[in-house]
Amino acid sequence: MPFAPVLRSELLKIRTLRSLCWALLAVLAVSTAFSALAGVSSTSDPEFDPLFTALSGVWPGQIAAIAFGATAVSCEFHGGLRLTLAAVPRRRRWFAAKIAAIAVPTLLVGLVTGLASLAAARTGLGDAANGLTLGEQARGVAGCGLYLTLMALLAAGLTALLRSGVATLSILIPFILIISFVIGDVAGGLTDFLPDRAGQVILYETTDSSLGPWTGLTVTALWTAAALLAGAWSVRRRDA
Repeated sequence: MPFAPVLRSELLKIRTLRSLCWALLAVLAVSTAFSALAGVSSTSDPEFDPLFTALSGVWPGQIAAIAFGATAVSCEFHGGLRLTLAAVPRRRRWFAAKIAAIAVPTLLVGLVTGLASLAAARTGLGDAANGLTLGEQARGVAGCGLYLTLMALLAAGLTALLRSGVATLSILIPFILIISFVIGDVAGGLTDFLPDRAGQVILYETTDSSLGPWTGLTVTALWTAAALLAGAWSVRRRDA
C-alpha cells in the first residue's frame, strides 16, 4: 500500500479518537491559561524574562502533548498490531505514517498555542513586553510549535519501544516535572543537554545556558530521533 493512504488512515484514527482530540485541545487551553496567569504575576521576579514568561504555559502544556503522543501509539497495542499489519504489512511504512500523523497536528496546535499564549500573556505584561522584537517573538512561537512536537514524538517513540503508554507517562512526566529540576540544581551545566531543558532554551529572550536557542532544540531533536529509532526497531523486530 502506498504511503499516502496509510497516512490518511492514521490521521483518521486521530480525528475519531476523542481522547486524542481532547489532549490536543488541552495543549492549547492549558498553555494559554498558564501563560495568561504568568503575564499578570511575574514582572516583579528579579530573573524576569518577558519571552519565557509569555510562553511559560508551554511547561505544563507539554504534559498534554506527551500524553497525545503516547496515547496515539499505545492504542495500537491494546489488541495487538495484527489487524493494523494485516492492512499495512510493511511495518516501517506504518510506523512512519503514524509518526507523521502525530507530528502534523501537534505542530499546528503548537504554533497556535504559541501565538495564543504570547497574546494572552502580553495583555498582562503591558509595557514589560515592549522590548521584545518581532524576530524574538516569531522565534518563540516557532520554537513553541517545534518543541511541543518533539516532545510528543519522544513520547511516541518510547511508547513504541515499551509498548505501554502508562510506562511512558510514568517515566517522562516525573522526569520533566521533578527529576530534571532536581538534577539541574545539583549537576550544573550537564543538565543543559536533557531533552526538556535543552529544547526550552528557544523560549527565552536571553539565557545563561551553554546552548543557543536552535542548538538546544537540535539536542532535543536528537533525543527524539533516538527514541523513534528505538521504537521503529521494536515495531519491526518484536511480535505483533
